[in-house]
Amino acid sequence: MLQLFVWVAAAHFLALLSPGPDFFLVVRTALAGGWRRALWTCVGIAAANALFIAAALGGMSLLAPDSLLFRLLQVAGGLYLIHLGWASWRQAAAAALEPAGLGAFSGTGPAPAADRWRSLREGFVSGALNPKNALFYASLAALLGAEVTTGWRWLMGAWMVLAVLGWDSLVAAAAGHDRVRRRFGRWLPALTRGCGAVLLASGCAMVGAAGLRR
Repeated sequence: MLQLFVWVAAAHFLALLSPGPDFFLVVRTALAGGWRRALWTCVGIAAANALFIAAALGGMSLLAPDSLLFRLLQVAGGLYLIHLGWASWRQAAAAALEPAGLGAFSGTGPAPAADRWRSLREGFVSGALNPKNALFYASLAALLGAEVTTGWRWLMGAWMVLAVLGWDSLVAAAAGHDRVRRRFGRWLPALTRGCGAVLLASGCAMVGAAGLRR
């Protein structure tokens, strides 16, 4: 069981190292609002992953790659990423109004409650509308044999949720640190537009892939 746990943890961590929409959403939020605000995005993403992990480990495989539900989730997720990317692109110029975009969300104090909730919501919706998360965890759970007890399954699930939260939090802390944001302040609009462009491209690709499955 310990060897299987290590294998699952390693496979999951390697998947985390591959940058996806959630990664660029965390970076965008950290650059624009500081690491404290981005941490709420990380919590939202981890909560969405927790739902998929619980469903997969509990034997609930609701999404099949060729199902209508999968395509609908793919389109919804793609449209949401397009919305986030376009919003990032439009708001990039405002990041240059203050040095390194510092101000109310400088990371030196807590973000206002409304912005914490918005960041939490953005992270959760982004993670929940990503069908690749559901497929990945379903595939990982399918590799676990019947000999894996319920206790070990939920231990693996808890570890994966903590790994998602921990990795995203490290990304948020690195991208949203005041020193980093001050040092790259002059490039903040370009970096924000870059993250927005990646989110836009990811959303378009997701919607396009759903169309090709017809």
